[in-house]
Amino acid sequence: MPTKIIAVANQKGGVGKTTTAVNVAACLAAMGRRTLLWDLDPQANATSGVGLEKIEGASSYRALLGEGVLQDKIQRTAFDRLDVIPSEVDLCGVEIEMVRGENHLRKAADLIAPVVAANSYDYIIIDCPPALGVLTLNAFGASHGILAPLQCEYYSLEGISMIHRVINPIRESGVNPSLTLMGVVMTMHDARTKLSNQVVDEVRQHFGDLVFETVIPRTTRLAEAPSFGKPIIHYDSYSAGASAYEVLTQELVDRLEAEKPKDALSV
Repeated sequence: MPTKIIAVANQKGGVGKTTTAVNVAACLAAMGRRTLLWDLDPQANATSGVGLEKIEGASSYRALLGEGVLQDKIQRTAFDRLDVIPSEVDLCGVEIEMVRGENHLRKAADLIAPVVAANSYDYIIIDCPPALGVLTLNAFGASHGILAPLQCEYYSLEGISMIHRVINPIRESGVNPSLTLMGVVMTMHDARTKLSNQVVDEVRQHFGDLVFETVIPRTTRLAEAPSFGKPIIHYDSYSAGASAYEVLTQELVDRLEAEKPKDALSV
């Protein structure tokens, strides 16, 4: 199977975006898939979430500006088959500097192409900033599809609606004609509240088969894991959060590696 590139994105912050990117990447690696996590968020939470320090000059900032190659930024993690391209605060400057160049929305796609051609990874997961700026749009330009985490609250639908409005212009402009919304992940679910269950039902009615069956619970262990620099399956493998992300990742793999993907994956 060719390398699949997945952008994990939602313009609304605090919806479990980075948690999903880190834990899906870790679960893919644990399943035997060679996985690269590209942290494109200047906050660098995905970087620290897999146990790496935020080091000046370690991000893809210079490469995105045409200085160097992306392969030189790849670092090993402590977890088998999981590598990372770290982030740091200098990526904030990309939003200003990249727009001055030609084809500025294709920079990430051009950078990742040699990595894909080397056939070193089965999956590349891109953690996007919580905004539809230049970095996120570059991730969309480089990706086969978007995985959108959605918190179980009513305002969370706003972030997904913005992503919907961006997909068609990205396709029609020629930046990425085949971009799709791969799926919606319901996160921070509290089964004890009526609100959480109502939001899940409403989102399923709106998006249908695009919504994954697996719902990610709101748990203390999931919240703790990043402070120890570990994905949840390595921090507490028997926790409800670990089980949920393992099942979610299997769902994702089943969708992407099936012989006949669901028609619903095209938006």
